[in-house]
Amino acid sequence: MAEISTIARPYALAAFNLAKEKKALEEWSEMLNFLAQVSQDDHIHRLINDSKVSDQDREKTFIKIAAKKLNEYGENLIKLLIEYKRLNVLPEISKAFESLKATDEGILDAEIFVASKPSDQEVDTLVKSLEKKFNKKIDVTVTIDAAIIGGIKVIVGDTVIDASVHEQLKNLAYALKS
Repeated sequence: MAEISTIARPYALAAFNLAKEKKALEEWSEMLNFLAQVSQDDHIHRLINDSKVSDQDREKTFIKIAAKKLNEYGENLIKLLIEYKRLNVLPEISKAFESLKATDEGILDAEIFVASKPSDQEVDTLVKSLEKKFNKKIDVTVTIDAAIIGGIKVIVGDTVIDASVHEQLKNLAYALKS
């Protein structure tokens, strides 16, 4: 089966292109985020995956719940996702849409993994360094991961900078086996 991000990408791209054309990126961002949250609700998640529920019932229920947040294009997206049995991909569509929007706005998402909580100054210094390296604004998420033991691991788009003690120990073990 195709990876969920591969399935979501064309929907996100189509939504992004339409939103950009209509100058409604923020409206679409909010709408997709809301739809993703609705689709992850336990009751709705069961409804989406219940083979006994008809597509018409799924559509009526989902659109009724989200009616105040949907525009006509959002409603069409829901109908299309239901038709092709892709409603459970909404969270990934929203995530891919946000990524496209950030790239369009010149913002890159970065994940920073550290063994212990860094100071705000350390994070700011690292963000400034990353912004200089990538020549874009960086939106950073810091994750505490004791498994890296020490050091830091940074993921920006497809670029991984792994200066963690865990990775250095793996490299040393590999070198010693050779």
